[in-house]
Amino acid sequence: MGSLQDSVVIVTGAGSGMGRAIAVGMATEGATLGLVARTKEPLEETAALARAKGVEALVFPGDVSDAGCAKRVVAGVLERFGKVDVLVNNAGTNTFHRNVSDTSIADWRRVVETNLTGAFLFTRQVLPIMRKAGKGQIINISSGAGLAPSAPSGVAYSASKHALQSLTGSINLEERRHGIKACAIAPGETATPNLGLRPRPPAKADLAKMLTPEDIANAVIYVASQPAHVSVELVVINPTVRRDYHADFERYVAEGHTDVTPD
Repeated sequence: MGSLQDSVVIVTGAGSGMGRAIAVGMATEGATLGLVARTKEPLEETAALARAKGVEALVFPGDVSDAGCAKRVVAGVLERFGKVDVLVNNAGTNTFHRNVSDTSIADWRRVVETNLTGAFLFTRQVLPIMRKAGKGQIINISSGAGLAPSAPSGVAYSASKHALQSLTGSINLEERRHGIKACAIAPGETATPNLGLRPRPPAKADLAKMLTPEDIANAVIYVASQPAHVSVELVVINPTVRRDYHADFERYVAEGHTDVTPD
């Protein structure tokens, strides 16, 4: 039996990258899944991979920054499976322009609403269920940019991930008396499709040295598999070889992308 046998897990941002690896990894450990992502087709692909492990997986296309989406997903999972044991707030995004001077208001809001508000909305929806059960695990996929501001990651992404770390701490402060625990997992550079959004995407040789989505999935499974009396509150995971990615940022500046462009 897998370490998550009989567990019901919601994973946001499950259409690709870390989210897909987390979903498939948890399915391998026996978890029943509710999967969320913006686009239906890749979400169905993830669900098919999970179902091949012998578990049930429901799909919910939608925008995590929409309060109605969070309510619909959690209600659907609860109706079908009767509980929610684990919530993985993985959905995240970034934008091409990433500096204080050239990040538009619209891009700032989109990044913060997806990376931070989405996690808040889904957390709010699962809390009553977890409180009633007297237990629950919330896992927020943060970033190394949530520990220290990262020029390559940008201002909006770094700010949203710092705030996600704070949200994690607030959940633990307020909800541990109900048996609910939260963990922030902060990966370093990971070879996911999101790296293609960077102004200077990494070379293939650099990608080969990075963490893989499966590495992050293994960390999520470790946290979710702990007994009720054990709370892992922060996991920092980095590639052994860490490249000097600030060279990418310097080229971005040299090309004049950091000119001030007020909305």
